[in-house]
Amino acid sequence: MAEKKILRGIELRYVLTHNLDGHGQASIYEMLELLAHQGFAVVGNPSKAVSDALRWELRRGRVRRIRRGVYGPGTMPRSTEYYIHQRVLDLFDEVARLRGFDDEEHYRDAWFRSLPA
Repeated sequence: MAEKKILRGIELRYVLTHNLDGHGQASIYEMLELLAHQGFAVVGNPSKAVSDALRWELRRGRVRRIRRGVYGPGTMPRSTEYYIHQRVLDLFDEVARLRGFDDEEHYRDAWFRSLPA
């Protein structure tokens, strides 16, 4: 099994916000599946960790609640969106190194092409 990058705190919040911004609304279960596909893991009770992280982002308006357990993208300044995107790309690079890829950009390209629909 491939190595996974453990996400918590701000890293988890940023990856979730980035995924919702890029893919639209999703349930907590779908977000956990996407995190696993991306090479990330959440410790403890994963659904509670995701819910807590999203609650933080809800207060800032970067995520919105559609209904119980389902969230969608909110709004954020372009500069914040750019900053979050850069931080998430750095995390993808870390996953690439964990998985033994020599070229992080090649890993990013392969990862973006393999996203579930």
